[in-house]
This record gives sequence, structure tokens and C-alpha cells, in this order.
Amino acid sequence: MHTLLAAIILGLVEGATEFLPVSSTGHLILAGHALGFVGPRAAAFEIVIQLGAILAIVWLYRGLLWRVVKDGIAVPESRRPVLALLVAFLPAAVVGLLTHHWITAHLFTPPVVIAALIAGGVAILVIERRRPASRIETVTQIGYRTALWIGIAQVFALIPGVSRSGATIMGALLVGVGRPAAAEFSFLLAIPVMFAATGLDLWANRHLLSAADAPIFATGFVVAFASALVVVRWLIRFVSHRSFDVFAWYRIAFGLVLAALLATGQSWLAR
Repeated sequence: MHTLLAAIILGLVEGATEFLPVSSTGHLILAGHALGFVGPRAAAFEIVIQLGAILAIVWLYRGLLWRVVKDGIAVPESRRPVLALLVAFLPAAVVGLLTHHWITAHLFTPPVVIAALIAGGVAILVIERRRPASRIETVTQIGYRTALWIGIAQVFALIPGVSRSGATIMGALLVGVGRPAAAEFSFLLAIPVMFAATGLDLWANRHLLSAADAPIFATGFVVAFASALVVVRWLIRFVSHRSFDVFAWYRIAFGLVLAALLATGQSWLAR
């Protein structure tokens, strides 16, 4: 029962934070250790619930994705968003492949995560006040140059604690994309990014998967899927009328809490 409860809580944490600019990595580290759900088995579990969260995006945008699959790149209305997502995907994919092992070995430390959380919060506050006027209000209007800039911004998310959604949304705001369109493009960009990342992680950790864990993993997967559906729908409505400031202040507060825990000797915050 304890493991099942941990699966439900971690599934909720993943679904609630994966697409908000608050860093799901930092939250999963804290929640996992607070629940005592750590180690290789927990690492495999995190991969599975991340897949659940990303499938929520596939379901929410199934109409657009089906139209793209059906039309292919022959139809301009479908070709433009597909190629824009490809352009935005490439920078982090290339840099990530080249630096993955180094980042895992050197950057998954409490000081890095804490600094990234706080610095990211400050960056959101600055960008919200200095960003240019919106000139792009829908995902289909995002061109290749804009997509490339968003992709470059996503590279910063390779640093644990930065937040992939936070980096891509803020990058989009800096080049004149409106808040709802920036959030939606970030969600869609998560599909190739997270499928690639979870696919590689699943293959690398396939020896950790066991039929005995299927009920726990399935529970976390379903909870992450359902909670991500709710959060993504809410976020689009929220940012249509409000800024991202609340997430900035939350990041800063969360980072300070982690710093206080670390100062008391809680070294378990490191992965």
C-alpha cells in the first residue's frame, strides 16, 4: 500500500509539474526521497510516468496531430508547424546527445538544481517585464527562425532545475510569441523531445523493468496522464489572461526551501 500511494503521489507530481515552468525534475527528486521511493526501480518508474504525461499532450492535440499525419508535408498548413517543431527540436537533441553523460555526472547536484530554480524564477520575472509586444498568436504562425530561437532556448533545459517548458516558453516570449501560443508550442515540442528522451532511457534501463512492478508502474502512468490533462488545459486558460509571475515566485520560494534543506545536511536531495 505504501508503494501504491507513492506511485499515485509521484504520478500527480509528474503530471502537475512537467508542463509548468517550475522544473518537474526538482519536484520529483524531493517527492521521491520524502516518500522513500528511490534507487534504480524508482528511476525506471520516473521514465514510465513521464511517458504518461507526454501521451496526455498527444491526446489533447490529437486533432492537429492527425491532420499532420494525414496531410504530411505536402499541405503548407501542415508542413509549417511540422518543420518548425523539427527546427526547434534539433539544437537540444544534438547538444543533449553530445553532453548527456557529462551533464548526468556533473550537473545533477543540489547546488546546480537550486541555483537553476532561483535563477529561472528571476529570469521569468525579467522576461515578463522586458519582452516585446506579441506578434504571433497561434502555433501555425511560428516560423523557422522563431522556432530555431525557441530550440536554442531549450538547450538551457538540459541543466537540471531549469525546466524544459520554462525555457521554451520564455524563449518564445522573447521573440514575440503570445503566451497561449508559446505554451502550446512548448507542449507540442515536448512530444518529440520527451519521446526521444524516454525512449533512450527505457532502452538503457530495460533490465530494471519487471512484470511484478506492472501494477505500480501502470498506476503512476495513468495518474500522470490524467493530471497532465487537467494541468495543461488549465494552463492555457490561465496564461490567456495572466502572466507567468506566479510560477517565477514559486520557483524562487521552492529553491530557497531546497537550499534550507540542504543547509541542514539533507544530502539526499542529490540524485
